[in-house]
Amino acid sequence: MSTILLTGFEPFEQEPVNPSWEAAQALEGAQIGGAVVVARQVPCVFGRALEVLGSAIAETDPVLVVCVGQAGGRAEMSIERVAINVDDARIADNAGQQPIDAPIAADGPAAYFARLPIKAITHALRDAGIPAAVSQTAGTFVCNHIFYGLLHHIALHRPALRGGFIHIPYLPSQAARHPGQPSMALDTVVKGLRVALHTALSVSEDRRESGGQLH
Repeated sequence: MSTILLTGFEPFEQEPVNPSWEAAQALEGAQIGGAVVVARQVPCVFGRALEVLGSAIAETDPVLVVCVGQAGGRAEMSIERVAINVDDARIADNAGQQPIDAPIAADGPAAYFARLPIKAITHALRDAGIPAAVSQTAGTFVCNHIFYGLLHHIALHRPALRGGFIHIPYLPSQAARHPGQPSMALDTVVKGLRVALHTALSVSEDRRESGGQLH
């Protein structure tokens, strides 16, 4: 059976949990679209995250890779459109690193577009009653770092592989510690990832509909 590699991050910035890993591990072993999900936790550490991702790709030989990350402050599942070739950390990672204006790949292009049907995924999530939108930025922290690293790996070594990144909101337990911040229940996130993975496997040509923003 084919494999889907689904990654989530360890907690960071004093959070007791990371919803991306909670959701990813909940789908370990799930069968979606004729493929089985293999979940892997990646460290919130520049460089090391890409090493763990690369090892997981080599080990699992997936047909699809989706990396998931926490985006505190967002109210919906964000299907990321583009990864940019820069690390510019507002805070230190879990190893104390805080790169500023550093390229992720010295020989890489300025950016890569996701290798997912991002608008079809967004449409399917909304049809399933799950708040979702195309996002134009994955930030410049470790989420963008692993997103760009994944797409660079695909470009160099696995051109047929599909891959991309999804940001998710805080869990309610986290939002309780951050008054005024939106959240999404874990069950909803897990359901949304199922929809996203199934759509990524089944849709070969993305929908042509607006997913842009004015600012």
